[in-house]
Amino acid sequence: MKKRNLAIAVSILFVLLTTTIVGAKALYETKLVPKEERHNISEIIHSSAKWEKVVAGEGFIEGINFDRDGNIWMVSPATGELLTVKGSKVSAVENYKGPVGAKFHKDGRLFITDISGEIIAYDPKTEKSSTIVNSYNGKRLNGLNDLVFDEAGGLYFTEPMGSSATHPVGRVFYLPLNSTEPELFAENIAYPNGVAISEDGQRVYISEFDKNRVLSVPSKKAKDARETPFVFGQFEGGIGPDGLAVDAEGNLYVAHFQAGEIVALDARF
Repeated sequence: MKKRNLAIAVSILFVLLTTTIVGAKALYETKLVPKEERHNISEIIHSSAKWEKVVAGEGFIEGINFDRDGNIWMVSPATGELLTVKGSKVSAVENYKGPVGAKFHKDGRLFITDISGEIIAYDPKTEKSSTIVNSYNGKRLNGLNDLVFDEAGGLYFTEPMGSSATHPVGRVFYLPLNSTEPELFAENIAYPNGVAISEDGQRVYISEFDKNRVLSVPSKKAKDARETPFVFGQFEGGIGPDGLAVDAEGNLYVAHFQAGEIVALDARF
């Protein structure tokens, strides 16, 4: 009887051990997803959807935005123009030294980053511009590229000029609401280009253009103390990730410069 009980106990222990090993293996072992099972663009855009040309203009266009009335705004770095679409034509409404990025503030003003090292606010109602920030710790900022507002009204913006793959000195700053003095948010980046905030507000995505990757950095409002900066997406081909955008479900869209593609990354990637 004792031998039988011992045999049963050993059998149970063996089953439990096998189950544990298999379970652990399933948790830590990854397998390549078959090509035919990879995500398809139809999961995000309906298969019946068609691309449509809205308007045609000249030059190198950046910083496309929509105001509350659905009007399109954008900038032309080469010509220094702030542009808007009226009917079927593109019209210039203002000129700056070298506008690159643009985002609408909740008060209706359009904030613009400039390669001169300034953030400028343009008011469509008054048609007047004002300088929001142009220095850090008393020193003039280098050329700026992109910007994004958080829910609190604070502003993240990138400063890539002067940095490269062999000289990663680019910086990202945060400008609190109603402040004129930016805070250093991240540094030692190889040309920080586009910037976006995750849907839950916990991460800031930064395009590290000259290393062909997107970084994820805990935001100023991050609640999870375990969060740490990491490489969110590494790319091949092209030169590097440029503009970034996040949708309501948290998917990150990356304009991959000279790769001829827009890459969509899941928030859990």
